[in-house]
Amino acid sequence: MKNEIMVLSRCMGGVLAVFLAAACTNAADPAENVPASSPESEDAAAEAGASFSQEGLAALDDLLAGYVGAGQVAGIEALLVQDGEVVYSAAHGLRDVEEQTPLGEDTIWRIYSMTKPVTSVALMQLYEDGKFDLDDPLSDYIPEFENLQVLAGENEDGTPVLEQLEREPTIRDAMRHTAGFAYGLFGQDYANRQFRETGILRSQDLDMLVDKVADVPLLFQPGEQWSYSVSVDIQGYLIEHFSGVSLGEYLDANIFTPLGMDDTGFFVPDGDYERFADLMVWSSEAGRFVPVPETRESQGALPYLYREETVPFESGGHGLVATIDDYARFSQMMLNAGSLDGAEIILPETVDLMTSDQLPEDLGIGFNGTARATMTAEPHKFGLGWGVISDPEGMASPAGAGTYYWGGAAGTWFWIDPVNDLYFIGMIQRFGDNPDMPFEPRAQSMALVYDALQK
Repeated sequence: MKNEIMVLSRCMGGVLAVFLAAACTNAADPAENVPASSPESEDAAAEAGASFSQEGLAALDDLLAGYVGAGQVAGIEALLVQDGEVVYSAAHGLRDVEEQTPLGEDTIWRIYSMTKPVTSVALMQLYEDGKFDLDDPLSDYIPEFENLQVLAGENEDGTPVLEQLEREPTIRDAMRHTAGFAYGLFGQDYANRQFRETGILRSQDLDMLVDKVADVPLLFQPGEQWSYSVSVDIQGYLIEHFSGVSLGEYLDANIFTPLGMDDTGFFVPDGDYERFADLMVWSSEAGRFVPVPETRESQGALPYLYREETVPFESGGHGLVATIDDYARFSQMMLNAGSLDGAEIILPETVDLMTSDQLPEDLGIGFNGTARATMTAEPHKFGLGWGVISDPEGMASPAGAGTYYWGGAAGTWFWIDPVNDLYFIGMIQRFGDNPDMPFEPRAQSMALVYDALQK
C-alpha cells in the first residue's frame, strides 16, 4: 500500500410533510409552555474563560432560545468546547411535545448525515491497517461495479443515453463524493429517478443496496464533479467487506465503545425511547411544526422511529442516533488528532489527511449536509468525509483555516476548528420550512461564536 497516510434533507422533509400534515394538525404547539434554558447555559457563560465574552455567549443563548420561542424548533441543544473545557452548554425547549417534557442532557437525537464522518473515520482505520489504497478502484472490492456506465442524457422516451467510463471510480472518489453516484434525494435526471423508483435507500441490507446501485448509471465521469451521493453507504459496505463483521458491530467495537459513546447506534433501545427527541415537520394546514406520530401504525412514519424493527439497514450515510455528549466525544477525539482518554482511534497523520482538501483542482461544494445553497464567496472544499473551510477569507467565513464540518437532514450541525482549538455542536429535529420565517441556525450560531471569541 502506498504510504499516502503520511501526507445529512429538505427533500425528505417535503415528502414527510405530505403524509403527516393531516395526521398531525391537532398536535400541541411546541412554543407553548416552553421551559427556560437549562442552568448550564447561564453557568457556562458566567464561568467561561477569557477567550469568550459573557455578552457574546449571552447573545448566542438568546438566538437559540429565540428559535424555540418563535416555534421554529420544539427544542434545541448546543455545546461549545474550547481547549477541552465546556464554554457554553444549553438545552432549550421540549423533547416530547405531547407530554411537555423538557430537553435534558441525555436526549437522543437523529443525527442523519452527521453519521457520515463517523463512517469515514471507521473506513480510514482499515486504511491504516493496510486493507486498501485510496486510489484502488471500487470494483477491486465490489465486483458488481465492474460494468458501471455514465449517464450522457435521455432519449425522448425517457430511456438513458449512456457512455463508457474514462476511468473507474476509486475509494477516494467515494470518500470525497466525486465518484458520480446519485442519491435520489434531489434531481429529476434518470439516475436520481432510478434511486427513488427502485427504493435504493430502503434496501433491506447493504448487499441489496450495492446490487441496486450497480444498475444505475453514474451522473458524470469520476473526478469531474462533486455531487452529494450514496457513496458513504458504499463506504459502509466496504467496512463490512474488509472487517468481516456488520457495520454496527464494527463501529461499536472500534469507535463507540473505546470513546464511551454509549448512546450512539442505529436504533433507540426500548428502555431509552422516552429520551428520544420528537421529530417535527412543517404542516401547512396547522401553520406550524408538528411532531411525527410515534406509532408503528403510521406506515409513513416508520423510517423516522428508529425502533430496532423499523430500521431497514445499517446506513453509514444517515443511520445513527446519538446524544450531544456522545458526539462531543467523537469531536474531541478528532480535535485531539485521533485519540481521547487513552483510546487511539486514528493516527494524527490520518486526521490531517481526512481534513485537508481532497478535491481535484477547481472543484468545490455547494451543500452542507442539509441543503444546497447559492454561494457568493469561494466554494468550500471537501476532505475525506467532511466539508473544509480552507480559506476563511475567500470563503467569507469567521472560522479558523482548516475548520471542518457537516450537518444532518433534520437540522443538526457541528464544526471543528483546530486553529482555535474548539468545536460546536447543535441539535434540533425538524423537516421542512416555515415559509414566512427564515431559519439559518448554522450561519448565525457560527457568526455569534466568533463574535464572542476574544482573539
